[in-house]
Amino acid sequence: MTHSAPTALARVLEVIDRLLDPETGCPWDRRQTPDTAKNYVLEETYELVEAVDGGRTAEVVEEMGDCFFMLCFLGRLFERTGAFGLESCLAAAADKMIGRHPHVFGAGRALEDAEAVKAQWHEIKQKEKAGSSLQGVPRNLPALNRTHRLTERAGRVGFDWNGPEAVLNTVADEIRELEAAMAQGDPERVKAEMGDVLFTLGNLARHLKINAEEALRAANTRFQRRFEYIEARLAERGLKPEQAGLAEMDRLWAQAKAEGL
Repeated sequence: MTHSAPTALARVLEVIDRLLDPETGCPWDRRQTPDTAKNYVLEETYELVEAVDGGRTAEVVEEMGDCFFMLCFLGRLFERTGAFGLESCLAAAADKMIGRHPHVFGAGRALEDAEAVKAQWHEIKQKEKAGSSLQGVPRNLPALNRTHRLTERAGRVGFDWNGPEAVLNTVADEIRELEAAMAQGDPERVKAEMGDVLFTLGNLARHLKINAEEALRAANTRFQRRFEYIEARLAERGLKPEQAGLAEMDRLWAQAKAEGL
């Protein structure tokens, strides 16, 4: 059974309204607030990203539905406080997209490529939000993504490295500063210098046109696959990792890597 988008949206809202009904609804759902619901929005978003990364269409459909449901649920919670209605969010989103695409919806000049569209987008956005060039970068973004966004914006006004080679030189400088802090034995300075190393590596990824968050997520996935390979091979011999020793685990790691895991 299929539904048109408006019908499906109405059905989702009906379900949410039933869950939140003060007399016949769900006690757990009625207890939720915007502050608690935001955590589920974030969790569902990460699950959607994982499904997209995995290329599993059925899971993408499920996780997109969960994300959409939680956004509607959050909207209804705000609506019940009298703050705003869900319809105002949707209308504002449509108006914003129309305003930021004058080359499509207005009398704006024709744009030839995606880079020109991106430059115009940021120019319009900056006019909409006066103040610091860094204003509007969410504090709750994953740290590597936030590094990318903050320094990308600073770079638009000229505060940036000249290229990846210059960033790589800075990475070497930051590692030397980290080594000095470790030799000094000051935990707070070590923490700060470690942060500087990670921050600069995030910028190196940006200059290489790589999303650092995605690159690290992929590295985490490779690590998990290879370590699980080690565990499986050891289990075939009746061993646990702690019984095998580092040398044997390194050998199996190299074997997993050679097999393309």
